[in-house]
Amino acid sequence: MASALFSVPTFHGFRPATRTRVPSFPFSSISLQKQRRQWGSMIIKAELNPSIVISLSTGLSLFLGRFVFFNFQRENVAKQGLPEQNGVSHFEAGDERAKEYVSLLKSNDPVGFNIVDVLAWGSIGHIVAYYILATSSNGYDPSFFG
Repeated sequence: MASALFSVPTFHGFRPATRTRVPSFPFSSISLQKQRRQWGSMIIKAELNPSIVISLSTGLSLFLGRFVFFNFQRENVAKQGLPEQNGVSHFEAGDERAKEYVSLLKSNDPVGFNIVDVLAWGSIGHIVAYYILATSSNGYDPSFFG
């Protein structure tokens, strides 16, 4: 009997999908059976399939990082150069640990898209996917122009 009262209702955004009235105390068996039928068929459903949204967003982000923004990002890193102190890089000043760890950044990709790029662009894709899922399930309607 308690499972019918404490089961999870269906929500559309933050609003309940159906409005049900909880019977008052003492519970009658007729209203409890009616309540069990109403609440027993309710389930929570997402508006979008999360695995598809996360996969597509991450794939799109990796594609953009590899084929669109890769040269722009590498050029900006080359302009900045290595960090310096008194006009000398840290490695040239005697810090042996400041040498770049090259084997981590090696890849068989023709342009050099490595594991660091995959992790960075993949995390950006996941952030975008979770933003899409969060705003689509809370009733947010981004109709800016209409």
